[in-house]
Amino acid sequence: MTTMQEIETGSFATPRWVLIPPDSIRVVNWNINRGLQLQGVIDFLSSAKADIILLQESDLNARRTHRVNVARQIAQKLQMNYVFGREFQELTQGSRASPAYHGQATLSRWPLSNSRILRFQKQSNFWQPHWFLPEIEPFQERIGGRLALVCEANIARKTIVAYNLHLESRGDDALRCSQIDETLKDAWQYNLNKPIVLAGDFNLDVSRGPAAAAISKGQFQDAFAKQHVPTTSPSFLEPGRSIDWIFIRGPIKCTSASVHNATSASDHYPLSAALSFL
Repeated sequence: MTTMQEIETGSFATPRWVLIPPDSIRVVNWNINRGLQLQGVIDFLSSAKADIILLQESDLNARRTHRVNVARQIAQKLQMNYVFGREFQELTQGSRASPAYHGQATLSRWPLSNSRILRFQKQSNFWQPHWFLPEIEPFQERIGGRLALVCEANIARKTIVAYNLHLESRGDDALRCSQIDETLKDAWQYNLNKPIVLAGDFNLDVSRGPAAAAISKGQFQDAFAKQHVPTTSPSFLEPGRSIDWIFIRGPIKCTSASVHNATSASDHYPLSAALSFL
């Protein structure tokens, strides 16, 4: 029986023998909105030529995305390795016999190892099933909770730790900050000589206030320190928001970063960063 802590893996990258590790890598972070526009997602990621890709809201066996295993299909198309962690079981998208999920997926052209789920202790109860609500799509009843998917990419003789986050969209910033704090506390198990990428959909502006102070105290640097722009598409009710982020720590620096706001395959824009090893 599948559990919510189980991590799905797949290896589709062509094995490579590399004697000298690369000086730099390219990272993409993107909330793909379930993969509802999957071909558009694949088209952009194919052109991005990323070494590591961190995706949020990737569907598995959901009606709305035609029962596709979105993470696996993207990994196969791009010939990459992947790990997938279940954030929620989507009660309105599957059945008891054939459950549906969505969660985070991390892909890499390099081998992935030591994958684990850090499920946050503090969660909103907004998504929990209630007896008075019918199991139909508008109510989005779910089982599970927000998480960070953690894994290590083994790039020749270099190892980089990737934290793939999706913080709570309901509740307040205090709840989201508590989830950031849990992640930063977990990251201290790695010494400062280990490169770390911490990225995802934070559902808040992390450039200011308590969130920014916590990130700074954790010795992470913002890949977009000089160029904060909206990372979600504008709507009738509000302009775009800056809620998707890439942070780095350790012997690694960002040499360029972009928000690809011409891409329309999701309600979030993809972010990319070129990272050089020090």
